[in-house]
Amino acid sequence: MHSWRNKGGKETEEDWLDILITLKDDQGMPLFTFDEIRAQCKDINVATIDNTMNNVEWTIAEMLNNPGILEKATTELDVVVGKDRLVQESDIPQLNYIKACSRVSFRLHPANAFMPPHGARQDTTLAGYFVPKGSQILVSRLGLGRNPNIWDEPNVFKPERHLSGHVGNSMDVTLMEPEMRFVIFSTGRRGCAGTKIGTSMTIMLLARLLQGFEWTLPNDKSQVELVPADSNLFMAKPLLACAKPRLAPTLYPKIQV
Repeated sequence: MHSWRNKGGKETEEDWLDILITLKDDQGMPLFTFDEIRAQCKDINVATIDNTMNNVEWTIAEMLNNPGILEKATTELDVVVGKDRLVQESDIPQLNYIKACSRVSFRLHPANAFMPPHGARQDTTLAGYFVPKGSQILVSRLGLGRNPNIWDEPNVFKPERHLSGHVGNSMDVTLMEPEMRFVIFSTGRRGCAGTKIGTSMTIMLLARLLQGFEWTLPNDKSQVELVPADSNLFMAKPLLACAKPRLAPTLYPKIQV
């Protein structure tokens, strides 16, 4: 943004930030202020880093405690992708079980307990409760995702429930929840701009880790402690697991030391 401000712009648009800066309204004026652009960039970073990292760690932890689920996920990868190449973003539409695993993890283990605060613009009544104008409203992600009135066995990691009955059918599993029974990246006018890239990165990272490695617990562990930290909803103790390569050595990028 300093380059655009100090030099009067750039010759070509190179990335998403350039596009945000150059967007114009109907009168030809900038569509976003720099403060608004900074806020959008923050949303992208949170969506693609905190949510992705938290979801993948919790998902693998839950899978290690449920070896049958882990086996089903790797089997899906072997059938859809095989072992002769790495999973690609174009494979995601066919990885429904992987997406179901990530979806249930988002429901059980959101990165934050609450959505960003919203303000009531006028007096209203919601579910029989009077909400006066100016009220600050916080929606509990945990409360939605673990609501026993909505979810059967709400605390159980069960991907199969997301393959049929609750969300369309097994041919179309999405991470977002259109019926608002849980919330991942916020929604509505305050919806996160990083939703699409965040969901794609989450599935790609999870799929690459499951395809590339055979995951087991250390010899001195029989279960992963599924306990969130006191200050946030990340795992209280970082996940410790053993990873054994399961693909041909030529498929692993060489690491430059």
